[in-house]
Amino acid sequence: MKKTVVLNSAKFNFDNRLNFSELEKISEVSKFDSTSPGSILEKIQNQNILITKELPVPGDVIKQFPSSVELICEAGTGFNNIDITAAKEKNITVCNVPGYSTDSVAQLAFSLILNLSSSIKQQQLMIKQKNFDNFTKFLQVPHSELKGKVLGVIGAGTIGKQVIKIARAFEMNVLFYDLNPGPWNDSSVKSATIEEIMKQSDFITLHCPLTADTRHLIDKNRLQLMKPSSYIVNTSRGALIKENDLIEALKNKQIAGAGLDVLDPEPPALDNPLFEMENVILTPHIGWQTLEARQRLVEQLTLNISSFINGKPVNVVN
Repeated sequence: MKKTVVLNSAKFNFDNRLNFSELEKISEVSKFDSTSPGSILEKIQNQNILITKELPVPGDVIKQFPSSVELICEAGTGFNNIDITAAKEKNITVCNVPGYSTDSVAQLAFSLILNLSSSIKQQQLMIKQKNFDNFTKFLQVPHSELKGKVLGVIGAGTIGKQVIKIARAFEMNVLFYDLNPGPWNDSSVKSATIEEIMKQSDFITLHCPLTADTRHLIDKNRLQLMKPSSYIVNTSRGALIKENDLIEALKNKQIAGAGLDVLDPEPPALDNPLFEMENVILTPHIGWQTLEARQRLVEQLTLNISSFINGKPVNVVN
């Protein structure tokens, strides 16, 4: 039986509610709550399969892996933490888990859109500060319907497509950009360039992987294209947005606000100006963290490992 080691299980099983029984039927599993970069080599001796969650696995470490290691499973969609080229040179397969958090991340992205459209954060702050003007006077903050508004979706993969479906249920019009756009059987959903999306959208949501091409995809020049009344949402990777440029755009009221589940870096510095901005909603990278999504993650990891053992690997990224 193959030996599998989970190097940082507390990263995704932080509440000890996940069921690993199916994985344990096909592999001898050992788990560590966490692993420091310096202790990776110690913990993988005599192991065949490694499971990691956003743990940096650089090339210089992979080059020292024992010959027993055959497979690295990233417990998530993004795999930029693993040097996949070095792994390939060592004849180590790397696979990821796409799609496990599609519904959860799409739900959070749209939750941020809904909260921004209704100025929920500002209203709650006013109440906390004992300012009850919204109860006794005309509404003091922006409040608008989503129906008829334009949602710009940059990255129309599985999560982006799910967000588009939700947007259409709210009768929003959608512009989307994707490298492989494909047809969309809805006249209210149209392919567009990134620049067209930045100029025309009332809300923009990002659903791209982080690559050399997408790092700082949204910078000062593209933020300047946005309408002063528009909002940007990011539930993908923090580095898709050049954060200092976003902070300046928010300070200067070039855009109306932002909803961010991801930052660059993570965790952010405690003096990050975004923490103090009333027109910004921050969540600590929770999009994938629902119990349902995390159990699907374990189920897909089990499928990845079972397929590999049977000589038919799936979700290979290198």
